[in-house]
Amino acid sequence: MTARESIETLRERMGRSIVGQEQVVQQLLIALLADGHVLVEGLPGLAKTRAVKSLASNLAAGLSRIQFTPDLLPSDVTGTEVYHSAGGTGEFRFAPGPIFNNMILADEINRAPAKVQSALLEAMEERQVTVGGKTHPLPDLFLVMATQNPIEQEGTYPLPEAQMDRFLMHVTIDYPGADDEVEVVRLVRREEQEEKRAGAAAREADEPISQDVVFAARSEIRAVHVADAIDRYFVDLVNATRTPQRYGGDLATWIQVGASPRGAIGLDRCSRAHAWLAGRDHVTPDDARGVVQSVLRHRLQLSYEANAAGVTADRVVAEAVRVVAVA
Repeated sequence: MTARESIETLRERMGRSIVGQEQVVQQLLIALLADGHVLVEGLPGLAKTRAVKSLASNLAAGLSRIQFTPDLLPSDVTGTEVYHSAGGTGEFRFAPGPIFNNMILADEINRAPAKVQSALLEAMEERQVTVGGKTHPLPDLFLVMATQNPIEQEGTYPLPEAQMDRFLMHVTIDYPGADDEVEVVRLVRREEQEEKRAGAAAREADEPISQDVVFAARSEIRAVHVADAIDRYFVDLVNATRTPQRYGGDLATWIQVGASPRGAIGLDRCSRAHAWLAGRDHVTPDDARGVVQSVLRHRLQLSYEANAAGVTADRVVAEAVRVVAVA
């Protein structure tokens, strides 16, 4: 089985347990293949945690779930040094925290204070953790998948712009359609019945997909061709958020701060993964348009006028896509 066939199998398995959220499954797979972290945002009960756990459970990879709370300490995430004594002598040994795993589910990440956010920031950017002056590398397959609730803001700590910029993608989840919600009800009912029938016996599960498949897929994605005109299109889309006055219209009044260079880098990485998933060996403008919302929506700071008028980041990005042409 090729790497693409294995990833399609992973997509199909995730689709069994996440009904009506095909776009979310697609975006999570792109983040995995592009080797970037993802922030998942949506109202309560929209399967944010379920989507992340489904991805991890179908891979031969470890999963750590960290429930972020206001009293969480950095050591609760990274680990700490513990004193061990034996034979009259003692030494400090590092006890790894839950961050030392392949996939990290950071549930309600915006409920953690600044010190915890800074500890997580090093792990996300540097793929390492420093404790007691010693640096400890994280696994080769390392992905932070964070969730947050957009409406319940009491007792939350908004993520710093620097940390938001470290997320490769910002995926939003909306309500499913009526037909899909009927399927959700039936799915939960089936799962309850299967668990009851299984009793003490372990449920039969599909064999997890090897991590080597992910690394093989990433190697193929690095070979996907990107034309010079597409590279310029990535940069022009990002520049439209920095110098919106060049394009006229409402764009100039909506944006206070545009996307950083990580925006163009993210468009390149995610567009190549998008093209690879579609079975192409080259990137098209449609690949960029397929990922641009998730890559740029969290990198913009909107103006007071935009917020007052109820203009969303998605609308701003859509307008940038409308006014920027492929060279």
